[in-house]
Amino acid sequence: MSNFYPSITEEQETLIRNAPLFFVASVDPGAMPGPSPAETGPLNVSPKGGSPLHVLGPNRVAYVDFLGSGNETARHVQAGSPITLMVCSFEEEDAAIVRLYGKAVVRPVDDEDLPEGIFETKAAQFKFKARQVIDVEVEKTMTSCGYGVPILEPVRQRSKAEWGRKYK
Repeated sequence: MSNFYPSITEEQETLIRNAPLFFVASVDPGAMPGPSPAETGPLNVSPKGGSPLHVLGPNRVAYVDFLGSGNETARHVQAGSPITLMVCSFEEEDAAIVRLYGKAVVRPVDDEDLPEGIFETKAAQFKFKARQVIDVEVEKTMTSCGYGVPILEPVRQRSKAEWGRKYK
């Protein structure tokens, strides 16, 4: 059963801060699904690892977005799309999923008002170039059981040399 909340709870914050990865979903607000699969696809879902989701307050989170993939999330939120972030627990003793629903703004990496410590990320050690910061105003959250999520252990972050070897 799902439970909705008006802001990030302490339990949700603990899961968010400890998560090795999270997922971001956005949609092109001007796109309508087309009659064929080639014309459909306005929804974007991206995994984000190496850069933590920073909890900046009970209704605000942000993350550093790095080069290396498309820029659909930024394009969508700049066009007015809502954004959903999903964090899962992959630990044996804690089955849980947290979704954060809200609106985002794209902020340049040289923005003077960025929160302190936002660039202290695991991805920085791999010298990935920061593209921007996605700053999310959280309108509500949802927690669900997560029993369908497998138990996984992160091994390490990928290096740039490993990108795109198998799937093009």
